[in-house]
Amino acid sequence: MSTGEDVVARNQQLQTEWYGEQLGAKVRRLLPGLGLSQSAFADVIGLSAPMLSQLMSGQRAKISNPAVLARLLAVESLVADPAFDRMSQGELRDRLAEIRADTPPTSSTLRLSSAAQPVPQPPADPVPAIQALLRALASAAEIEAAAARLEADSPGLATFLRVYGNGRTDHAREHFTNTL
Repeated sequence: MSTGEDVVARNQQLQTEWYGEQLGAKVRRLLPGLGLSQSAFADVIGLSAPMLSQLMSGQRAKISNPAVLARLLAVESLVADPAFDRMSQGELRDRLAEIRADTPPTSSTLRLSSAAQPVPQPPADPVPAIQALLRALASAAEIEAAAARLEADSPGLATFLRVYGNGRTDHAREHFTNTL
């Protein structure tokens, strides 16, 4: 195997660990139902088409922008929603526009440089932002290791890390709803 092939294989293995599957497979699974080209999908989640292509081919491993990852998770949740198949083209277009416009809070947007600045409001659905932040900070293995270390003394926190860091968005939403 050449060095380039080694890098691609490593990146694809990391993507599977971090995102549950390789990004190429994930995007190819989502595109038909959305009726979007790869370029249009890149626009929805806030990436350039070449960057999405590099991620899908394994030339790059990680989505480094938590807002982009949150939008990807939001699109994935949209497609997984049982009502998705009954959605009209207009409703789908509107929902994708909402996802495209959404800018989940990140550590840089939460910093306040003065008391005069308004406090950022959490998104209507904070789960994708929480997942994106955890997944941007640590790999799935690191999150699981941290949860295992916390299990005995802080089982609730261990569950939080597992559900939001490594779990599916629908399970995290259920946990969020049941915990409030």
